[in-house]
Amino acid sequence: MRRNIITSFLYTAVTGILLGVLYPLLMTGLAQVFFHDKANGQLVTRNGVLIGSRIIGQNFTGADYFHGRPSAAGANGYDAAASGGSNYGPTNKKYIDRVEADVTTLQKENPGTSVPVDLITTSGSGLDPDITPAAAYFQVARVATARGIPVEQVRGLVAKHAIPRQFGLLGESRVNVLELNLALDKISEQISHY
Repeated sequence: MRRNIITSFLYTAVTGILLGVLYPLLMTGLAQVFFHDKANGQLVTRNGVLIGSRIIGQNFTGADYFHGRPSAAGANGYDAAASGGSNYGPTNKKYIDRVEADVTTLQKENPGTSVPVDLITTSGSGLDPDITPAAAYFQVARVATARGIPVEQVRGLVAKHAIPRQFGLLGESRVNVLELNLALDKISEQISHY
């Protein structure tokens, strides 16, 4: 009986050290060596200042920026500490009113054009960093006008940043909003230097 208790204790201690300490340290070390950028959250810096992450959506509101999906994460949206959707069903009055208001606002940008669904619906996390190419192209005219950049140049920038389906069949084509907006800023800086 006593021997069984000692054996059980030793197995628990060894297993706890192996799986609770050594294995996580090994995996963390391997991730830092082989996947450093991904292991650290794919952080983006500009001029030495952290400005975001490629994998967490941000709230871009200016007319001169591409906007991401609406967010229900936190009280004001885009709160990474409160990731989640609104949990409103498709027949919920608040949800319907918000979507109708967003459609009305967006149709003022492009009258007579259908609004891409990802510009009016939130993602499950509320922090989706990507939009569909259709959602990006929908915003091209507004962004080009606000920046004073030719529409075709902005359209080409969207095409350049469109990421196709993985292996041609997994997932959907997408555009990372932060990376697209950073590319826009770079073009605007180049234009202002001339």
